[in-house]
Amino acid sequence: MQTSFTEDQLKDPGTARANEILRACVHCGFCTATCPTYQVLGDELDSPRGRIYLIKDMLENERVPDARTVTHIDRCLSCLACMTTCPSGVHYMHLVDHAREYIEQHYDRPWHDKALRWMLARILPYPMRFRVALLLAKIGKPFAPLIPDARLRAMLAMAPKTIPPVSRNDDPQSFAAIVPRKKRVALMTGCAQKALNTDINDATIRLLTRLGCEVVVADGAGCCGALTHHMGKTVESHGTAAKNIRAWAREMDGDGLDAIVINTSGCGTTVKDYGHMFRQEPLAEDAARVSAIAMDVSELLMTLDLPEGAPKGLRVAYHAACSLQHGQKIKTHPKTLLKRAGFEVVEPADSHLCCGSAGTYNLMQPEISAQLKARKVRTLEAKGPDVIAAGNIGCMMQIGGGTAVPVVHTVELLDWATGGPKPPTLTSVT
Repeated sequence: MQTSFTEDQLKDPGTARANEILRACVHCGFCTATCPTYQVLGDELDSPRGRIYLIKDMLENERVPDARTVTHIDRCLSCLACMTTCPSGVHYMHLVDHAREYIEQHYDRPWHDKALRWMLARILPYPMRFRVALLLAKIGKPFAPLIPDARLRAMLAMAPKTIPPVSRNDDPQSFAAIVPRKKRVALMTGCAQKALNTDINDATIRLLTRLGCEVVVADGAGCCGALTHHMGKTVESHGTAAKNIRAWAREMDGDGLDAIVINTSGCGTTVKDYGHMFRQEPLAEDAARVSAIAMDVSELLMTLDLPEGAPKGLRVAYHAACSLQHGQKIKTHPKTLLKRAGFEVVEPADSHLCCGSAGTYNLMQPEISAQLKARKVRTLEAKGPDVIAAGNIGCMMQIGGGTAVPVVHTVELLDWATGGPKPPTLTSVT
């Protein structure tokens, strides 16, 4: 694709990176075949190729974004299926992230949109605030039909039946390896996950220590910054990311780290991109060091000696989170590990398509999200599973809200198979 940015425009690192990405696009349209929003809406401007044209026009002309452009970019899930499909290697993620930052700086959203985004940015990344919000949502749930805004109704619907108690395992500390130590790793405990499901981190710690890892919860680490990053709120996202970088760098420079392990794939995709996000900032070197050793929990487990398990007689439908299969290019590890542990693993049709969770997408675009959820649940249930496994808390909440089949994190099953407790969600499964 030809571009016409001026020399002055290209002095901006974000614009220079956008120019590189735009020039790689050859308009082939392969991306439209795997774009969930294009499949649902059938509008070229709701495909990656269409959005690329809108972004190019907006950035080249340095124009104030109009409502039409913002609408189509807001509808993007950032599922990154287009990056998996693209034969030209167009790095759409960096392009749309920059476009969102540009929109946040130059577009005056309606007051109710601004208020909603402000509220999400100040609640979701903070576990205790999120817990209070979930409690209030639970109280307000019966009144949902009276609320005219579909987005607010979606927020009430998100409230789980029970809010788990705080897990003290998420506090800064170190867990010794149960067998002779093989690795020392930092566990990212996250933010929303600590409010929605504390079993995941608990299971991860048990599993890793059982397999020879000393697990450290670093003092000062918290939200990865993904939620605000994808809203274009760079100051907020870089602020929280910087805390993680400093916390993990201290551990790396102290007793050392072999890996930073992440069990929420949406966070993992962002942490692995810290080197790019901070490339022009004073923390660039430490950010690059952090990104270099960031690993999804399934990547780390593939380097450890997970014991082979006898057949469990349990049929597991594996849901591939977009941030894992498209963002991190990890497609086989979770299935390989589950099979090794003794589970029968099946995969739904169109496993490359998003479930519609996508960070805050199910709250900001509830209508499109609901259609994607219904399709994903339908294809998963078609496999007749006893349980559904996923590697991302957002996907688990999204899918769990549309099916009676128990939904658990992959590490919960692996922990159970290697001596840990049965996941609480599976109490009704024999």
